[in-house]
Amino acid sequence: MAPKVAVTEATGRQAASFVLGSVATLTVVLLFQYQTPDYSPAARAPVQFSGSRDQLRCSNGTAAPVIAGGGAAASGGEEANVTGKSPTTAATIKPSQPPAATASPPTPSDRHLPSSTDLEEEGEFRGLAAAVARAAMDDRTVIITCVNHAFAAPNSLLDLFLESFRVGDGTTELLRHVLVVAMDPTALSRCLAVHPHCFLYTMPGLDFTSEKFFASKDYLELVWSKLKLQRRVLQLGYNFLFTDVDIVWLRNPLKHVAVYADMAVSSDIFFGDPDNIDNLPNTGFFYVKPSSRTIAMTKEWHEARGEHPGMNEQPVFNHIKKELVKKLKLKVQYLDTAYMGGFCSYGKDLGKICTMHANCCIGLASKIRDLRGVLDDWKNYTRLPPWAKPNARWTVPGKCIH
Repeated sequence: MAPKVAVTEATGRQAASFVLGSVATLTVVLLFQYQTPDYSPAARAPVQFSGSRDQLRCSNGTAAPVIAGGGAAASGGEEANVTGKSPTTAATIKPSQPPAATASPPTPSDRHLPSSTDLEEEGEFRGLAAAVARAAMDDRTVIITCVNHAFAAPNSLLDLFLESFRVGDGTTELLRHVLVVAMDPTALSRCLAVHPHCFLYTMPGLDFTSEKFFASKDYLELVWSKLKLQRRVLQLGYNFLFTDVDIVWLRNPLKHVAVYADMAVSSDIFFGDPDNIDNLPNTGFFYVKPSSRTIAMTKEWHEARGEHPGMNEQPVFNHIKKELVKKLKLKVQYLDTAYMGGFCSYGKDLGKICTMHANCCIGLASKIRDLRGVLDDWKNYTRLPPWAKPNARWTVPGKCIH
C-alpha cells in the first residue's frame, strides 16, 4: 500500500503546483492589462477645451472648427438638439472629460485611402474629419447637406428639411447622422441654434451668403465647391449620402440603395431599370462608398468642369458618366422616382415615397411654398385610417409641382 500513497502524494503536489502556476500567470496578465500606464504622448497631453460657444481652442493653441455643442461633447449636443432641448455649449464640458470619439480605424477594404491624420490640417477642411466622425453611423455613413444664409434663415429650407425628419416614418433617428455644412458664418450661427452637427466650409474670395440664382457665376462656384468637400469625405474613409436642402425626407431612403453600387443617384427621369446608364441623374441626392474608384471619379468629375464651361456639376456628370463607368469600372445605381421623387418626376403613391425634391423649380419662395405643401400632405396622410391611405394623393398644382 505504501507505493500507492507515494504516487497519490506526488500527483497531488503536481496538481497543486499547476494551479499555483496558473494563478500566478493570470495575475501577471491582469496586471499588465489593467494597470500598465499609458506613456504615449496623447496620454501625457490630454485635449483641453476653452473659449465660448462660437470658438474652441485645443491645448496646442490652434482654433478648432465651430461645431454645435462647442464641437466637443457630441453625444450631449445630439440629444439636446434632436429632442428640442437647449443645445450643449462649451461651458458644459469639464476639463476632466475625455475628448470626443474620433473616427474608427479604416477597414481592410479602405486601407489604401489616405488617413484622416494626413488630411485633417489642410485649409478649408480643417476640422472636417472630427465633424464627420461625430455625425457618422456605425457603418461610417454620414448624411450631408449644404446651406448658405438664405437657405438657413428661419422658416426657410433648412427648417423644412429638419422638420421632415421629425415627422417622417422612421427618420427621426437619422437626424443624429446629418452634418449640415454652412457656407458662410451667418448660416453657421443659425445651424448651431437648431442642429447638433454643423461645419463651416468657406472658399477664399467667395461670398455664398445670399440666394444664388440658377446658372449664375456664384451659383456655379457654390455647387462645384460641394464636390471638393464630398471627395474629401471619401478620402477620410466614409460613405456619404449627399442631399440638397430642398429635399424633404419622409422615409429612410438608404433601404433602397443596392449593396453592389459604388454610387446610387436619384433620377430626374427614370426609365424603369436602375442599371440603365441612360437614366437622367439628379446629383442633388446621391450615395457614394469610399474607394480608389470613387475618389478618382470625383476628381475626374471636378476636372471635367473646364471642358464644359458654364455648366453645373449635374449636366457635366451626365456628359461623362459613360466614360467614367467604362474607365473606372464603376457600378452606378439609379434610384426609382417612385421612392426618391422630385417635382420633375414623382411617384403618386404616398405609401412608397421616401424623399421629395424641389427640383425643376426656380426661386427660393416657390420651393418653400411647394415643399410646405408636400409636408402638409404627408401629415394628413399619416393621420388617415389604414383603409383610406391608398387613396391619398399630393395636392397639385403648386408653384412648381404639377
